[in-house]
Amino acid sequence: MLKLFKKKSEKEKLQVKYNKLLEEAHKLSTTNRKMSDQKVFEANEVMNKLEILDS
Repeated sequence: MLKLFKKKSEKEKLQVKYNKLLEEAHKLSTTNRKMSDQKVFEANEVMNKLEILDS
């Protein structure tokens, strides 16, 4: 019940975004390789931000 009103931290938001980008890249990999590569690149940028937050 208490988690219902809890806001996500910046780290949690970035993790959700990272997972979403990788999922989109996987879906695009069968139809549009260039867009898939772009999504993977964006996901790697998000991972770099996550690593900065952890340190």
